[in-house]
Amino acid sequence: MDIEIPFRQYRDDVFRLALSYTRSYQEAEDVCQTAYIRLLEAQNVTPGKERAWLMQVTANLCRNLLRSAWWRSTAPMEEAPLFPEPVRHPEVYEAVMALPPKYRVVIFLHYYEELTTGEIAGLLRISRTAVTTRLSRARKLLCQALKEDEL
Repeated sequence: MDIEIPFRQYRDDVFRLALSYTRSYQEAEDVCQTAYIRLLEAQNVTPGKERAWLMQVTANLCRNLLRSAWWRSTAPMEEAPLFPEPVRHPEVYEAVMALPPKYRVVIFLHYYEELTTGEIAGLLRISRTAVTTRLSRARKLLCQALKEDEL
């Protein structure tokens, strides 16, 4: 399989997803590298479905990493901004980054990657109802966090 085309097309999407889970550039790079190695080794990726496959593999790798004992016993080296673009509303950005991973990821996929709830459900292998519930809870947590910042 020629990996160059999917790499060029989807590298930013895959990296941002990994970064939204891990909040670490180094860990996100490692996850991306592993995802593309798996794409190279994969025999059953349907042509035209590489993005969905890569995003799903990336999400699975990140979840496995976050569940690992190694991850729980390490501390982040530094807090770096996840997205290089200037943030218009830094308080919203900080509130999103403070969310637990399961809420942060659905917010990221819905608002930054502009995926539908059905696409997110397929990607994360959860029900569509779980996605809408997580989005709703994440929005409530964001509202609470932003109200506390105003005080």
